[in-house]
Amino acid sequence: MEKKNLVVTVSRRYGCGGRELAGILAKKLGVKLYDRQLIHIAAAKLSINDLPDDDLYELASTIPPMDMTFLPFHSFGVKLGSGQYGHNIFMAESNVIQRLAEKKSCVILGRCADYVLRENENKFSIFVTANDDFRDKRGLTVYDGKTLQEMDVENKKRARYYEYYTNQTWGDAANFDLVVNTSNAPLDKIADGIISYIESVKK
Repeated sequence: MEKKNLVVTVSRRYGCGGRELAGILAKKLGVKLYDRQLIHIAAAKLSINDLPDDDLYELASTIPPMDMTFLPFHSFGVKLGSGQYGHNIFMAESNVIQRLAEKKSCVILGRCADYVLRENENKFSIFVTANDDFRDKRGLTVYDGKTLQEMDVENKKRARYYEYYTNQTWGDAANFDLVVNTSNAPLDKIADGIISYIESVKK
């Protein structure tokens, strides 16, 4: 997979296992997973002193992705359009995403990366979804007892954030290379199928 610089972006509905699937994909591909933690820290540093590339990639190698115990129910809580600050953060994050994608193959979770990298010919974008029964069970067993209604509230926040900054509909299949439903197969098996598909279309 390293003969070309491949960047896989993963967007997901809350409760469908998208974060876990992104981690499995990164491991199977032998590449780094970049998520909200790294991108937020790097963007914050960029806003202060335009973080040099060497420092950015040092962050990439030393900060692990967030684990499954992280519950980001406040992450999209900042009011959209709240002055120049929100715009600056989005632009800084976008800059970080582009620079990471230019460096080497990787998997990037969330943060509108599919849109930010829309002109990158080696980007492969995935949207992960699942049926409500599957999400409801994961809410109880994986997401610390969160209800389907609570997860849907988070999805609405994600949709508003995405649509505000991209002017596109969140989850619209036309905006992605592949839409994956995790309801009826193990995530490991789904990851293998995704990699096989990527290999077939990125030859």
